[in-house]
Amino acid sequence: MNTRRPPRPAPRSAPKAAGDRDAPKGRRAARGVASALKPKPAEAEREDGPQRIAKLLARAGVGSRRDVERMVEEGRIALNGQVIVHPAPLLTSLEGLTVDGNPVAKPVSTRLYRFHKPAGCITAARDPKGRKTIYDLLPKDLPRVMPVGRLDYNTEGLLLLTNDGEFKRQLELPASGVERTYRARAFGDISQAQLEELAMGIEIDGVGYGKIDANLERRTGRNQWVEMTLTEGKNREVRKVLEHFGLQVSRLIRTRYGAFELGGMPLGAVDVVPRDELFKFRRHLG
Repeated sequence: MNTRRPPRPAPRSAPKAAGDRDAPKGRRAARGVASALKPKPAEAEREDGPQRIAKLLARAGVGSRRDVERMVEEGRIALNGQVIVHPAPLLTSLEGLTVDGNPVAKPVSTRLYRFHKPAGCITAARDPKGRKTIYDLLPKDLPRVMPVGRLDYNTEGLLLLTNDGEFKRQLELPASGVERTYRARAFGDISQAQLEELAMGIEIDGVGYGKIDANLERRTGRNQWVEMTLTEGKNREVRKVLEHFGLQVSRLIRTRYGAFELGGMPLGAVDVVPRDELFKFRRHLG
């Protein structure tokens, strides 16, 4: 009995440009194109391979990547007794790393805390002017934590704190799209129609601000409360935008950051976000 070989499949043609009329259609084709165009992660960013020192130390809670890079520039980080200089080497572990002469502890699981920051203190570890900082107010038994974003000296409200520098960075990046909501008490005249213009973004003194969802809550005479939700969180963004409209901000409170709200937290209070809430948020954040 004779058997025949199956015919060889016709050679595949080279993939066509996205704009080609004869390009393959459908979900499978779209996935194939997306997979081909998607850049491969750099070797240094792989979780199971060598990583940048800034990333390793950020995950260990030493500080944000930017903080760690600054520490390297200041000669505060060493490996096996040798001060690290730029360009910093890639490492697979924290073994032998010290900061200010102290060994770096292994990273622990991510924690997130809510803190009701009062006005009259700065969001920093220390202040050259000698002003009170948030660390003067936080409980002494709280683990080493870093603030997520900043609230300026006269701004109060919800400040998130975490022990994970990578998570902090993800929460702060505008690309992550994490919303922040503020309530501002301001003196002056403004209409809801003017506030709605902020949905298209605005440029002030050469600085562009993205979409802001703003609502006039209530008015008493020439004083009003304005609620504003944004995702960029640029330096003094809410104050600058309202001052652009001729308003004088007398009180500013952050009431929400992402899925986490200030609620009825007492001034100066700190609590830990439950693990299930944190897990749910991180899964949604991606």
